[in-house]
Amino acid sequence: MRDESAAAVPARSAAGGSPAPRDGASGARIAGDPPRAAGAGSASLRHAAPPRHGRRHAYAALDLGTNNCRLLIAEPASHGFRVIDAFSRIVRLGEGLGNSDRLSEAAVERTVEALRICRAKMQSRGVVRAKIIATEACRLATNGAEFVERVRNEVGLDLEIVDRQTEAYLAVTGCAALADPRAESVVIFDIGGGSTEIAWLDGAATNPSADPTLRIRAWDSLPVGVVTLAERHGGAEVTRRMFEGMVEEVADLLARFAIRAAAAATAPHFHLLGTSGTVTTLAAMHLRLVRYERRRVDGLWMSDAEVTDAIEDLLDTRLEQRADNPCIGRDRADLVLAGCAILEAIRRAFPSERLRIADRGLREGLLMNMMREDGVWRRGGYR
Repeated sequence: MRDESAAAVPARSAAGGSPAPRDGASGARIAGDPPRAAGAGSASLRHAAPPRHGRRHAYAALDLGTNNCRLLIAEPASHGFRVIDAFSRIVRLGEGLGNSDRLSEAAVERTVEALRICRAKMQSRGVVRAKIIATEACRLATNGAEFVERVRNEVGLDLEIVDRQTEAYLAVTGCAALADPRAESVVIFDIGGGSTEIAWLDGAATNPSADPTLRIRAWDSLPVGVVTLAERHGGAEVTRRMFEGMVEEVADLLARFAIRAAAAATAPHFHLLGTSGTVTTLAAMHLRLVRYERRRVDGLWMSDAEVTDAIEDLLDTRLEQRADNPCIGRDRADLVLAGCAILEAIRRAFPSERLRIADRGLREGLLMNMMREDGVWRRGGYR
């Protein structure tokens, strides 16, 4: 499982100089005390003034995906932010969406429970501003808006369902600074539970603080993730034939983007940059970690041969072996090979000698955008 321990994140490594996302992720709020009765009004958290006399305000970013509910709480630091609290739980909100168009009651109950924990953490840390987003599961479900209203009434959090372009741009914003500065072309991807975002960054970065989204030449959001793919093909005992079937399905979905971004892999110093539980798990296996260590994984370079070896090792395991691996865990044991199939399709479309691993993404991008909007570094006072 991921190590969510507090760590300083430099501004340049978390979000470049990106402004707020273009198509949303700007209006999510944390409400006051949860209303006691459904339908009761809730007071929105006011937009906090910049901190004075060196006092630091806490910010929160919550990413509710198809599989995970993840929260980061941070306070500004010199040129970046310091994580002061975090939470991550596998809730499988989108479980069964491949066969139904509704979020199940069991999945909603699990998610609401996790969101209550998140809200309690925000209150205890004195969060003054939050951005709380939901992605593919809520986009697809016919009762997605109903779920958002339930969370508002029962938990006191305002979820914002962001569109696919916003999600893709946030993924780029959150991890683009890990790209090799010499690379004149990079393909960045984020393998989620219900969708996979992918973007081609064309041209070398002009400077570390430049907005990385300005380099996006092409992007796509594939309607497939680890949960949906595993549900269709099976994730418990995966044969090599089943694995190839998953790779072929993803390759078909990827084909249009692969044509648009065909020139990417021919540019000098081209490489892949991935952010997801899939790539961080492969990195942890490559390092033979006895438990997950974010500091060793985030920013790790893996060669093409090392990635192949890690996938091959996973293909040779059974479900119980994966469940017993502390870097995978029981909750993700039936999903990790589906993620590897998505990664393999991307590797075949864009052959690269190098893959850089990012244990960062949407939440880091959201935090940096909020702090930049508030001008916390322009006003100084952080060390």
